[in-house]
Amino acid sequence: MFEGFRLEHVDLGDVTLRVRHGGSGWPVVLLHGHPRTHTTWHRVARRLVGRCTTVVPDLRGYGGSSLPPDEARHRQSSKRAMAQDVVQLMERLGHHRFAVVGHDRGSLVAFRTAMDHPGQVSHLVVMDGLPVVEHLERIDADFAQAWWHWWFLGQTDKPAERVICADPQSWYRTPPPQVMGEGNHDDLWAALRDPDVVHGMCEDYRAGLHADREDEEADRAEGRQVQCPAMLLESARDDLDIHGDPAAIWQPWLARPVKHRVIDSGHHQAEEAPEQVADALLRFIDL
Repeated sequence: MFEGFRLEHVDLGDVTLRVRHGGSGWPVVLLHGHPRTHTTWHRVARRLVGRCTTVVPDLRGYGGSSLPPDEARHRQSSKRAMAQDVVQLMERLGHHRFAVVGHDRGSLVAFRTAMDHPGQVSHLVVMDGLPVVEHLERIDADFAQAWWHWWFLGQTDKPAERVICADPQSWYRTPPPQVMGEGNHDDLWAALRDPDVVHGMCEDYRAGLHADREDEEADRAEGRQVQCPAMLLESARDDLDIHGDPAAIWQPWLARPVKHRVIDSGHHQAEEAPEQVADALLRFIDL
């Protein structure tokens, strides 16, 4: 899947991240979403590596990356903690300024990286994601029905881990190997059968309802915005527009006008439309 990439496990202190990296040129880090691992990017990464240094990690708690013990407000899984991982990882690899691209939950990490570390982030790309607080302040019956997994995964009184780990194949439905790519499919299912990973994924959503919301509310109260150029990639066959125009929702969080491109795919853009995604990234970062 990742010919020419180096696979490493990088110790950052409180976590160890599994990461693949390769190529040369302007650094770009690709951040996956739930429930994927870094291998979801395999078709995009091979289209980028000839023109940029491409870094593809598992987020903390996902795939082959570790997770510290649980903290109050689920802070160990906050996007602020994950963003700090990204900056530390990139510095460890010798990259002090870079573009950050995130899909789904990874879009929240990318957003937080750009917000908290403006000196390090040159470009921000969010794919099928909005700030958590923008969802939570718009909750209605349609959103609760369509996005019910947020509340299930976020439960602590009746932990979702017990249900998921009892029968992962009943909970997670994935495309067949020939659609996802065999290596990607195998890597994902190895993760989904790991109780530690299932716990890490649930903690991600719990942090979203607590620590991440608090951090975004503080950003807004202080008038903080992302300073670098930003682009939204929206799947044509998904429901990011459940609250209305997602680009309009993003704009108050950004100091510059957001670029908005619709990708002809379902939710998993990197697997379903890698040519379009890679083209959009290369054009936006001007590589």
